[in-house]
Amino acid sequence: MHTRRMPAPSRHPNDWLHIRRDAETGIESVQAHFTGHAYDAHAHDEVLIGVTQDGIQRFRCHRSTHTSTRGRVILIEPGAVHDGDAIEEGGFTYAMLYLPQSWLRTALDGRLPAASTALSGRFRETLTDDDGLRDAIVRAFAAIHGREGRLARDVSLHRLVDQLSDHWDHRATQAASERSAATRVRDYLHAHMADDIGLDDLATHAGMDRFRLHRQFTAAVGQSPHAYLVNLRLRAARDRLTRGDTPADVAMAVGFADQSHLGRWFRRAFGMSPGAYQRACTNVL
Repeated sequence: MHTRRMPAPSRHPNDWLHIRRDAETGIESVQAHFTGHAYDAHAHDEVLIGVTQDGIQRFRCHRSTHTSTRGRVILIEPGAVHDGDAIEEGGFTYAMLYLPQSWLRTALDGRLPAASTALSGRFRETLTDDDGLRDAIVRAFAAIHGREGRLARDVSLHRLVDQLSDHWDHRATQAASERSAATRVRDYLHAHMADDIGLDDLATHAGMDRFRLHRQFTAAVGQSPHAYLVNLRLRAARDRLTRGDTPADVAMAVGFADQSHLGRWFRRAFGMSPGAYQRACTNVL
């Protein structure tokens, strides 16, 4: 496990973040404490499930403001834009599991109807007080973060998936599959992530003027095209860093101007530098 104190001026001196990555499942366990502004709006490829352990954690997700207190469960789908702030002087602490979609899809198979499409839906609630799910998250987090062994990990994750499947609204998949202009632009951004893309390029691809495109995309996705592209690049960077690519190579591969450009955005979104994240995931101090 890697512990990183946050020396940047924008960080409170008491802020910290611990992270582990289970090599076999790809699941990341994150425990963090933040005071004041925690992180800017961003999204993840993984399913995020966690528990607020102390303090009050306020964040925006799905265009709504959510307030999580001690013991509340947080559920965030892949691609859901969210931020984070502490609203009390003492800050907040949380424990979170980042579940890769491929792993969770396999785990859900047989438990959830249409498991292959369920992950394009949404959770019924972003915050819940389900005691069974909270206990399952706590046990799974302890097994992974504490490296209790494969059997403890597998049993706790099995229970977690059983609890989690009740919270998916697998009927809410139609909007995600519609071929709207926003969806076409999103696909274009994925295909041309590393390119220097302009708004005119997106407008031409969508078949509408740039101003209407910007409004429609922001309304549908919850981020501007530029913010979405930055977060897309950040998610790709995280994946490459876990595979051992150097931050400089990662920056060039995913479309940032250079390593320092990647570093600035990475710290804003995740509270640590690309190098620190890579060392934490590979357990190299």
